Formats: sequence, structure tokens, C-alpha cells
Amino acid sequence: MKFTRRRFLRAAAVAGAGAAATPLLARPEKASPGFQPVTDEILERAAAEPVLQLKGLKSPVIIESVELLRKGKDHFLRVRSTDGAEGLSVDDGRMEIFYPILNQLVIPYFIGKDARNLEEHLFGVYRYQSNYKLQGLAFWVPVALVEFAILDLLGRQTNQSLGEMLGGIVRNDVPFYVASGRRDTTPEQEIDYLKELVEKTGARAIKYRVGGRMDRNRDALPGRTDQLIPLSRKAFGDKMVIHADANSSYNPTEAIRVGRLLEEIKAIHYEEPCPFDNFDATKKVADALSIPVALGEQESSQWRFQWCIRERVMDIVQPDLYYYGGMIRSRRVARMAEAAGLATTVHLSGGFGFVYSLHFASCTRQIGPWQEYKKGVETYGQWFNPPLRIVDGAISVPKGPGVGLVDPKKILKGATAIQGTAASPGADSSG
Repeated sequence: MKFTRRRFLRAAAVAGAGAAATPLLARPEKASPGFQPVTDEILERAAAEPVLQLKGLKSPVIIESVELLRKGKDHFLRVRSTDGAEGLSVDDGRMEIFYPILNQLVIPYFIGKDARNLEEHLFGVYRYQSNYKLQGLAFWVPVALVEFAILDLLGRQTNQSLGEMLGGIVRNDVPFYVASGRRDTTPEQEIDYLKELVEKTGARAIKYRVGGRMDRNRDALPGRTDQLIPLSRKAFGDKMVIHADANSSYNPTEAIRVGRLLEEIKAIHYEEPCPFDNFDATKKVADALSIPVALGEQESSQWRFQWCIRERVMDIVQPDLYYYGGMIRSRRVARMAEAAGLATTVHLSGGFGFVYSLHFASCTRQIGPWQEYKKGVETYGQWFNPPLRIVDGAISVPKGPGVGLVDPKKILKGATAIQGTAASPGADSSG
């Protein structure tokens, strides 16, 4: 019997039995009865519907100040409105590089704007000072940081969580896969490291890296990938859910060969097998394999996402909430994916980002069965009430308004401002 995507994903759902998430949806088979290709009209309509659902805000919420702060290894962004409301966001680790773009080309646009019109402002800042010429991660990460903070402010004013504002809560716990993120290990060392992560987190799903990371079919170590894939199933048994990330390592021929190895161990997720911007290559791989192919972490254009979804370039749609410019833009991508019968599993940059992923999963119906996690509960969990915790391989979605931070002033105590283009910190801004 042919192992089709539909049967494969049904098997994946069984592997994740008990998870409080909607299983991934199979790519519709073109030969199946009633198959209808999705059209641009359908996708554009799905993306165009308003995302924000604000309750009770009849008066303008004018943004008075936006300030980048640093405390230890974390960067924060604080938004204040003229009526004294505040919102806070936390960086993914890239503001050390991107702060000049944030301070010079993003923050000035938002000063004096009505926060209630945030959806329109995401397009306005794109046009401001010809920022569209910077299209990509370096521009959209700063925009995402501002968006997260404004959403936190609006949530605190309306007593809504991010999920409530962005579509309504559909789940309160999110199953996760723990990601290794390493290529400096032998197959045996990688298994040992993954076992440590599983033991520390209670994860029921894992992800490891294959290939050489954009290295034209060369492996990170000779023979590493071919040994690691079967060894992972042997080491973890049939119940562990396995994901693999190639980070643009292969041409289609080699990507398909490695994909067959992943199919043999019944892995459920094959990420970025070919160079991320070579959509034709990725489509060849997705069409040839039964294992679902994930793509999207590097993408910054709604129109390219739309094209890839329409053409079935990927099976799992994977925006990064920071890289793509925030929750609202990513929710639009998820709506297009849903209209096409595909699921969304957001890419995770790291650090505090898993908190935004939890909120995103809380309001996205067709979410993948496992969301990415790179640790962080032990660092940030106590910032919430109740504290974030892991139970049975899932993390609880933060409670409370906005992002759910209990005491932003305490979190910011001792933080210093980063102004202009100078990297040196400014005056104490913890008040």
C-alpha cells in the first residue's frame, strides 16, 4: 500500500495521541475526489480580514513614547501612551545588531499614532522613509518588537490576552518538540544531548539537524546524517515524535534521498531541505515525499507566502514571529494556510520567543501538533502568574492581559536605555 501524505499524517497524529492540539492536515491529493486547488482570490480574502478584536476601546490610544532598554542579555521595548498605559516586549537576541534600524526608522513612525489602528500601521511603517527597501529580517524584527509591545499595551487596557485579541482562545496548553540546534556532535553525542533535553523538559517530540547548513550537500561531519536518522529511532523508540531540520543543506536529489531515510523512521516534519529561496527545488522535494515538508522561517513577503501556499511548495507553513514582523502578519499567513488545508508551525528564534509562540498557538485553530521549544521556562516562567510550567510535554499558555507579565516594573529594574545609533547605554530607565 502506498504511504500517502494523508496516511502518513494520520500516523503522525497517532504518535502524538493525547496532545491538546489539532493534528497537521495532509496536503490534498490532486487525484482525490473533490480536490479543488486553492485560488489567489481565496487566499487574499483569508489574509485581508481584520485580525485585531479589541473590546471597549472607544477613545484613541495615542503612542507617546517607544523606548529600547537593555538588562543583562535581554533587550526590552517599552511603549507608553498619552493616557499613561504601558506595554512591554522582549527581544529574540538580535537587537544588539538591529537597534539603529529600530531607533531611526521604526520607532519615529509610531510616535503620535493611535494604537488601535495597529494593523494599518504595520503597512504604514513599511512605507515610511522607504523602509520597504529593507524588506527582510533586519527590518521586520524591529517592527515585531514594537508590535508585541503595543499588543501588550492594548491587552492591558482591554483586559484581553494576546490570543483573545488575535482570534479567540482555542487551546490553553501547547505540546512542544525540543530542538537541539547543534551540528557539532557525532551521531552518538547528538543522541546523548537530545536525551538530556528530553529528561530536563519532559518533551515527547524532538528535532535535530541534518546536513551541513547551506553547504551544498556536504554533511556537517562525514556520514553524520545517514547514521543519526536511524539511530534516533533506535535510541528513542517508536513513541517519540521526530522532526528534522536541514537548514537549506541540499539540492532536490540529495534532499529526497535524506527524506526517504526520515520516512523510514516515520519522522513527521522535514524542514527547509533546499535553499530557502529556491521554491522550485523545495516543491520538487515536497511532491516526491510523503513526509511533510516545512518552509517559511526566512520569508518576509506575504505575496511569496501566498504563492508558495497556492503552489503547494510546502506542507507545513512556518513563519517566524520575529523575522516576519509580528503576530498580526503571521496570523494572516496562518489564515491563508488554513484556507489551503495546511497547518502552521511557527519557527522559533529563541529566548523569550517561545512565549509569543504559545500565544500564537492559543488562537490558531490549524496549528501543527507540536510547536518548537528551545528551553526558557526556567528563565522566564516566573514572570507570569501562574508561572509557566511543563506538564506531559506541553507548556501552559500565559494567563492575564496582554502578554501576561505580572510585574513589568520589577522586570525592568536596573535596565538602561539604548538611544540613537550609539551602542553605549543611556540613563537608568527602570522607573
